Amino acid sequence: MNRKDIDLCENISNKIIENVEKKIKEHVGNNKSGEFVKMGADGTPTSFIDLIAEKEVIKVLKNTDFTSILISEEIGELKIGNGSVKNINVSDELKRVYDSKNNSNLNNSGLDNFDLDNPRFIFLVDPLDGTSNAIKNISAYGISIAVALVNKEYVSLDDIELGFIKNFASGDYYHAVKGKGAWLNNKKMTPNSETNINNLSIGAFVKNNSYGVFNLIKKVRRMRILGSVVLELAYIANGKYDVFIDMRGSRIIDIAASMLIANESGAVITDENGNKLKKRLSISEKAIVIGSSNPKLHKKIINTINNNKSFDIKRVGIVSRLDKIEAVLFSAKLIQFLDSNNIDISIENSLAKKLSGLNMDESTLEDNIAKISKYDEGIANELHGLIFKDDYYIYATDIKEFDVDMVITLGGDGTLLRGQTKLSNSEIPILGINLGTVGFLTELDIENSFKKIDTILKGEYFKEKRTQLKVSHGKELFTALNEVVIMTEKPAKMLNFEVRVDGEIVEEFRADGLILSTPSGSTAYSMSAGGPIVDPKVGAFIIIPICPYKLGLRPFVVSDKSEIKVKLLKKGKKAVLVMDGQVSQEIDDSEELRFVRSENDVCFIRTTDKYFYQKVKEKLTEGGSGSDRVCF
Repeated sequence: MNRKDIDLCENISNKIIENVEKKIKEHVGNNKSGEFVKMGADGTPTSFIDLIAEKEVIKVLKNTDFTSILISEEIGELKIGNGSVKNINVSDELKRVYDSKNNSNLNNSGLDNFDLDNPRFIFLVDPLDGTSNAIKNISAYGISIAVALVNKEYVSLDDIELGFIKNFASGDYYHAVKGKGAWLNNKKMTPNSETNINNLSIGAFVKNNSYGVFNLIKKVRRMRILGSVVLELAYIANGKYDVFIDMRGSRIIDIAASMLIANESGAVITDENGNKLKKRLSISEKAIVIGSSNPKLHKKIINTINNNKSFDIKRVGIVSRLDKIEAVLFSAKLIQFLDSNNIDISIENSLAKKLSGLNMDESTLEDNIAKISKYDEGIANELHGLIFKDDYYIYATDIKEFDVDMVITLGGDGTLLRGQTKLSNSEIPILGINLGTVGFLTELDIENSFKKIDTILKGEYFKEKRTQLKVSHGKELFTALNEVVIMTEKPAKMLNFEVRVDGEIVEEFRADGLILSTPSGSTAYSMSAGGPIVDPKVGAFIIIPICPYKLGLRPFVVSDKSEIKVKLLKKGKKAVLVMDGQVSQEIDDSEELRFVRSENDVCFIRTTDKYFYQKVKEKLTEGGSGSDRVCF
C-alpha cells in the first residue's frame, strides 16, 4: 500500500473511531442500551448500542468519494461509498473486480484514475467489541478496523495492510502498518521475551474439550478473561499478555486488526497447529487463534495445547518384522543412522538375535542389496552405505522395558500393533515406517525416510492420540487399538449374541462373529465387514456383526463413553476373543464380556496435522494394495 493510500485509510479509520466513541458515550453503563434488537449478520445477537456504533461506520464510509467493501459484525458485507450502500457477497464481488477490464489498474494506479464502480479497499470493522463490558461499564471495550487492498481475487488475513484499535474505556490507541511496525499511543511496541510457561500471563477462551489448553492453564502464573478478543489479542504486542488463545474460533472481523498489530510488534499468531492464518475475508469465517509474544514461546505453547510435548528425541526403540531380509537390513541401517546421531538405542531381543545371526561380510551384504533392488529399488537405495556390526546384542531390551522417547516400527500395521501391544508405557509415541502391504497406521514410506527421521529427532513433529478399547475377560483386562473380534472356535459355525449398550439391549442375533472397533480400526477389519469409516477424532465405537443371519441388521456407532456388554446366548458353543490380531483368548457361554474406552490412549508421531483423509485416499483406493512392494 502506498503512502497516499495509507494516509487516506488512516484518516477515514480515525474519523470512524472518533464518531463511534462520541455516539456510544451516553449509552455506556446503560442496561437499556444492551437490549436485544436482532441477530447480526455474523449470527450473534445485536444490541441497541451495537447498532448505534455501526451506523457511524456506515455513515463515514458511505460519504467517501470512492467505493469500498465493508465487512461489519451486524450488517454483514456491503459495497459502500459515493453516497450508496449495496449488499454484496465479498467473494463474488472480488471475482467480478478481478475479471473486469480495469483489473490491471488495480495493482498499480492511484486513486485519481480509479474506476469508481470498483471497490479499492476492504474495511473489516467490529464497531464495538466487548459489548457486555460497555453496557456494564467494565473497562475493556473498543473498536477494531482492519484494511486490505482489493488487488486480487482471493483476499485473506495475510493481506491486511493496516490495523487500528481503540480501547474506549482507557483511551489507548493501537495501530500498525504492514512491514513498518506497531504503535501504542504513537510509541512503537515490542512484546515480552518470556519463555518460561510458569511465568506467563495468559488470556484464553476455551471449549469443554480443550484439554491441552487446560494443561497449559494449570502451569501459568496469571489467567485473564476480559471479554474482548480485539483488545486481548492486541495486548500481546505491548506485553500486557504473553499468550492469547481462542479455541472457540474467533471471527475474522475480531482478529484482523489485532493480528496485524501483534505480528508487526514481533509476536506470533497461528492456528492450533502452528500454521499461519490465511482465512479469506468474510463475515462467516472464523479461526482458532494461538498468539504468543515470541517464536520460542510459541513453539512451547503449540506443543502443550496439542499434548505434543515435542522435544529433541534422544532415545529410540526399534521393533521390526523379522520374516523379510530387507526389513532386517533396514533395521541395521537405522541403528547405524541413530548411532551416528548420538541417539541411545534399544531394540527388541528377537531383532538383536536375528541381526547377530546374519554374519554378513561386505560381499554378502552387497549381494543381498542387489537382490532386493530387483523388486524394490527404493529400499535398496536406502541400504547403500550400511556397515554391518558383529554384535547387536548390546542394544537388546525386552519391549516391555523400553525406556525411550520414541519407538520406530519397521513393517506394516501388524508389526506396529505387535510393538504397541507389548509396550508397558502407552505414553511412548510410535513412528511407523511402512515395510508392509497397506500400512494405514504407519507414517513414513521407505524413500527418504532417514531425512524425515532426522527432522523428527530435532522435535519437528506432531503427536496424534488414538482411542483404545478396554476388554474385561474374566479377571483379565486387555486393550485393543484397532478392534476386538469374537468368532467361533470352529469355522463355518454361528454364534448367538446379545449386545447391550449402557444396560439397554441393542440387538439379539446369530452371526459368524462380532467386531467391536475403534475409529482407528474402522479402516481395517471393520471396513471389510461393511462398517463405516470413522474419523479418529470422533469419540465413538463401532459394533459390526459378521455375516449376520438377520435381514436389515446393520453396524451400530455408539459413544465411546458408553459401556458395551456382549453375551453368548447358546450354551455349549465356545468362542475366541482376538485383540488386534495379536492376542487370542478362549471364552465360553457363561461369560459376559465388557467393553469400555481405555483410560490410556495410543500416541503416534506424525509429520503433518493433515493425516487421516489423505491416508484414506492413498491407501484404500486400489483394494488396499498400498504399493507394489513384495513384502507381505
